[in-house]
Amino acid sequence: MQSLAAIFRLRAGAVKTSFVPTVDASATCGAAAEAMSRVQASAVIVTGEAGGALGIITERDITRRSEFRTEPDTPVTTVMSAPVESIHADDFIYQAIGRMRRARLRHMPVLDGTGKIVGILDLHVAYEASIREMVGLIDQLTHEETIEGLAYIKGAQIVLAERLFAESLPAPEIQALISDINRDLHGRIVDLLIEQMAGEGLGPPPVEFCVIVMGSGGRGESFLKPDQDNGFILDDYPDDQHDRIDGWFRDLAGRMVDALNTVGFPYCDGYVMAVNPLWRKTRSQWRAQMDIWFRQRQGASARFADIFFDFVGAWGRKDFANELRAHVTGNIAQDTGFLRDMYDLQAGHDVARGALGRLVTESSPAKYKGKLSLKYKGTLPLVEGVRLMALKWGVAETSTLARINALAALNQLTRDEQDYLASGYRHISHILMHRQIDDWRNDREVSNFVPPAFLTRRERNQLKDCFRAISLFRKRLQGDFTGSVL
Repeated sequence: MQSLAAIFRLRAGAVKTSFVPTVDASATCGAAAEAMSRVQASAVIVTGEAGGALGIITERDITRRSEFRTEPDTPVTTVMSAPVESIHADDFIYQAIGRMRRARLRHMPVLDGTGKIVGILDLHVAYEASIREMVGLIDQLTHEETIEGLAYIKGAQIVLAERLFAESLPAPEIQALISDINRDLHGRIVDLLIEQMAGEGLGPPPVEFCVIVMGSGGRGESFLKPDQDNGFILDDYPDDQHDRIDGWFRDLAGRMVDALNTVGFPYCDGYVMAVNPLWRKTRSQWRAQMDIWFRQRQGASARFADIFFDFVGAWGRKDFANELRAHVTGNIAQDTGFLRDMYDLQAGHDVARGALGRLVTESSPAKYKGKLSLKYKGTLPLVEGVRLMALKWGVAETSTLARINALAALNQLTRDEQDYLASGYRHISHILMHRQIDDWRNDREVSNFVPPAFLTRRERNQLKDCFRAISLFRKRLQGDFTGSVL
């Protein structure tokens, strides 16, 4: 049996049929039946002049009509089911199963990125690719397309994380799956809001665009309660159209961050959201912004860049995000002064390790007193250091483990460093995931703080080893970026 993570990360394109029988709208039911019989298919797509799907006819449709003496020369347009529900090849298979179950469909066309039909998904084949016992969880994760329904999904992913953790799946894999679901939620919210704005007479998006997520979501390292870190990359448009076009996207951004907050992604305290013009720009403006940050280097510029560098496309024209990633990767590696300023910004960040390697707990605020801060004094010093080194060596990956492996492949980390740092990230993430699931199960605030008593002796000892490895790595960074040797 496949692991739950494999099932929930399977894409529709991997399960679809490889051949799609089609007939045009002028065809008869007899021709449709012949097209299905010729390739032993159970459905046929009715296409329009432009090649798009107008409807779908299944064997059951023709059989049912035959019982009522439907003649073979009956036009397919009188028998087909329309409009056609479809799914994209890069959408998750669990999304397709959920939609097909809700709409009582047995077949669904699969589209590529251009909207071209590339296959048909059969519900029973999808079930075989999944497992039937997962259908209940799939139904939770594919709730109806409303803000309230999406909030239900956000809660259901915690149930999924608990199931995966109980299956002994490594925490980074659970984080990656949660991040995928969260990005999908961003996209479904944007789809709803675009439809809402059109219904209010505001029209469709005036230019194509990409929604980006940053921070842990961009790295694929989300835990159970991430806040918002998002922005827009808009296609370029004439300057004299700015008020109209940016006004539309300003409206969308406001609705989006409010909806995300309602669903379960709290507003970002640092205002790193698309409602802030700093994080809503055209493709050209983003490239120019990067160049300005590189030139100004210090203060706010370095902080903003540090936040931004984990971005990834979550919805829409993801090639806009890839284009910007190539610009960043290609330029920052040459700018040693900027990288030095970024290091200086992070220089005081270290793990919760005191004299003789003891674990250091928080003294304030009161609710976290005596607990270990395993994000800000655990994963963050490692994530920041690895990101900085990856930028220096032109690594385009965004996840921490992928960056560690890429740096090792470039011989910029020794095998021992790779092993210690990767193991350290996995161990700290495991503890955090375990504690957050336990917090949720026991109706406590889900946070990044862990009481030492929650850990076994072995976990505490291993955590001390992790902190030591991260501290040594950060001392190495000090030498690499400042020339200073302790």
